[in-house]
Order: sequence, then structure tokens, then C-alpha cells
Amino acid sequence: MFDHMGIHVRDWEKSRKFYELALAPLGIKLLRNYDEYKVSGYGTERPQFWVGTGEKKPINGEKEVHICFTAKTHAEVKAFYDAAMKAGARDNGAPGLRPEYHENYYGAFVLDPDGHNIEACCQIPQ
Repeated sequence: MFDHMGIHVRDWEKSRKFYELALAPLGIKLLRNYDEYKVSGYGTERPQFWVGTGEKKPINGEKEVHICFTAKTHAEVKAFYDAAMKAGARDNGAPGLRPEYHENYYGAFVLDPDGHNIEACCQIPQ
């Protein structure tokens, strides 16, 4: 669980539009925009996921950041994946069960415009 988190992107406007479209199926929307700082905040009731300009830095040797958003249903996972792909994502794992994680793990993975590994998952049996 987290209070809030943020990632750096190279092209803020492109990423802002990408996340606005990709997260909409999960009920997550753009709640704050600070044009002067090129920072946007997304959430359901308050901004908890922030996207802003800055230098992308590897963490622990990783080439990207991995962020997973909660979906309520398998259909939401698929809708996230479809919306993200339509918004310009690259496929990093189509929607499906991931029994290697556990028997009810249903997820989809995309790479955002900066190569961050963005996922939506539902862990409830359906």
C-alpha cells in the first residue's frame, strides 16, 4: 500500500495523455495538473500517482519502473490493456492468468512511452 508515488518522463504531454487514457478503465482519472511544473496527478479521490518531467534513473540496475494498478475484474484488466495499447503503449504481456504468481492472478503488462512497465491486475477469482 502507498500514499503516493511518482515517475519521471521525458515527454510530459505525451505521457499525460497516455495515462489519462490508459487508467480511465480502472476508474483512475487526471485530478491535478501543474502546467508550470509539467506535473500531473492521477487518482480516484485524490492524486496518488504523479507523472512529471525529469531524468529517468535506473533503480537497482532495472531499466524501468514497474507499477501495478488494482483492477476489480478481469474485464477491467483487459479494458486497461486495450486503452493503453490504443494510447501508444507497447505490449509487455497480454491480459491473462499468471499462475506462476498464484492461481487467481490475472494481469496485463504494457510499456509506457518511457519504457516503464505498467500493469493492471485482479487477484479475485472470477
